[in-house]
Amino acid sequence: VQLQASGGGSVQVGETLGLSCAASGLTFSRAAMGWFRQAPGKEREFVAAISRSGRATSYADSVKGRFTISRDNDKKTVYLQMNGLTPEDTANYYCAAEPTILSVGPITTPTEYRYWGQGTQVTVSS
Repeated sequence: VQLQASGGGSVQVGETLGLSCAASGLTFSRAAMGWFRQAPGKEREFVAAISRSGRATSYADSVKGRFTISRDNDKKTVYLQMNGLTPEDTANYYCAAEPTILSVGPITTPTEYRYWGQGTQVTVSS
């Protein structure tokens, strides 16, 4: 399984950035997907998650209303649209995948994900 995250970069406060995570080596439509982030000196934290079908999503309180997670099962890609970025959003962003036998809701706990991408850096300057 490979998860290739892309789209990170350096932006100013209030700007927008979109991340993508392309998956291979798994049946994407049967995998719950999530985005997590880790800032220097901090633990990895949940950002957003989406169910296999894309009909259910979950967000951390810190990004709710600003970030949107979505997926395209035909393209085997999950997205994270980030609006209104703040310096507190600066971190390395990781996508994660957890193949599930049954249809489950969004998975928000990092230990429940088996597969992780390499991360893409997002830096927000004031």
